[in-house]
Amino acid sequence: MDKQLTRSFIVYLWTKHKKECWYMTKFAFIGAGSFGFTRSLVRDILSFPAFHDATIALMDIDEERLSYIHQAVDRIIEEGNYGAKVIATTDRVEALKDADGVVITILQGGVQVWRHDIEIPKKYGVDINVGDTRGPAGIFRALRTIPVMLDICKDIKEYCPNAIVLNYTNPMAMLCRAMQAEYPELTITGLCHSVQGTAHMLARWIGAPMDEITYKCAGINHQAFYLEFKWNGQDAYPLIRKAITENPDIYNEEQVRNEMFLHLDYYVTESSGHNSEYNAWFRKRPDLIEKYCTHGTGWNPGEYAYILKEYLAREDTWKDEIKEWLNQEKIDLERGQEYAAYIFNAVLGDGTMFEFNGNVRNFGLIDNLPEGCCVEVPVLASRRGLDPIHVGPLPPQLAILNNINAGCEELAVEAALTGDKRKVFHAICLDPLTSAVLSLQEIKDMVDEMFEVNKDWLPHFK
Repeated sequence: MDKQLTRSFIVYLWTKHKKECWYMTKFAFIGAGSFGFTRSLVRDILSFPAFHDATIALMDIDEERLSYIHQAVDRIIEEGNYGAKVIATTDRVEALKDADGVVITILQGGVQVWRHDIEIPKKYGVDINVGDTRGPAGIFRALRTIPVMLDICKDIKEYCPNAIVLNYTNPMAMLCRAMQAEYPELTITGLCHSVQGTAHMLARWIGAPMDEITYKCAGINHQAFYLEFKWNGQDAYPLIRKAITENPDIYNEEQVRNEMFLHLDYYVTESSGHNSEYNAWFRKRPDLIEKYCTHGTGWNPGEYAYILKEYLAREDTWKDEIKEWLNQEKIDLERGQEYAAYIFNAVLGDGTMFEFNGNVRNFGLIDNLPEGCCVEVPVLASRRGLDPIHVGPLPPQLAILNNINAGCEELAVEAALTGDKRKVFHAICLDPLTSAVLSLQEIKDMVDEMFEVNKDWLPHFK
């Protein structure tokens, strides 16, 4: 009997007899050294009865970070009195072998490489806030990361071909597009925190309990829009508009996103700082940066190199933060809201269905975005697996904005798969912010310089 049939039979027995008889599920974390994220997700996974005795395989190339997360998971298991087993390894194959669920959270090249993606464009006048999603910084991050992601997929195909693969690594859309194109037989989707995070924010603004909110959200990663946002079945957009226009504190919290909503009529998912990078309206001149990207009160108003500065500032403190957590007298085992745990439970655990927004290829999902591009749409997780839900057409103004960015992503992915430098240049020269700031020749010079500092990471480019 194969693994899938075995799991189904065990779940059948539990359903029929209501006894604790679970298939021993294995979860592999590739890039497990992300201490805060991995720790929280493991906590959430183990909180489901189906996974109390799971095997948690932690894999990272950084042995020191791996040691810390191993200690954290051991602590969670001990405090929760779980029967789970932990494997900590630098061997990806060992982690993946016979895994039922795979979580990917890697950073190819590290911060000292990524910083060039942000600092070189700044020399040319392209002011970048985060630089991990699209534009010149996001594209070069994708070029370095796609080959590694495809290697991971190759191992998944060989050692755990039926696994549910959840990617958290950015640039989300380009990585998922490449993986799903090259390995269509695998079950892969990408997860982002922005959809649920923004929904909670909007509910707070209008004073609505989150359990009374329903929404339909679709588009592309970091630039999906709430096509519907309802409170107890009633359209809540008039309340949101009223809150933004009548409460200065709410307007100031998310200046970029609120401006986009007031003019485009639908609310976008990702933070103001991020979204200021994806279009031509907010970062192309110093006065616009000062007006829209400086004084917001949300977590990321739009400061230049915001996340890079955070990473660099923590280089000397991250170990202390980890040790402080490990030395707590008591740790919190209450389940959080991380998508992955609920998805795994729906497919591999007790079968409770779970709807989320995932990143998948656009095959009949959004009618007016490119066929086959990566879109972020509702997905239903169940015993059947992961089923994307048809959305239909986006409002035309949103479709145009999404099409521009999705087109650049498609070019960049093609460039990564073929090693074609010219396609990289074309993808970046059509990026909304870059094209608003620089001439074609300036973009060419910038791209050439970025290739030069990345040459050791991109040997396949001619």
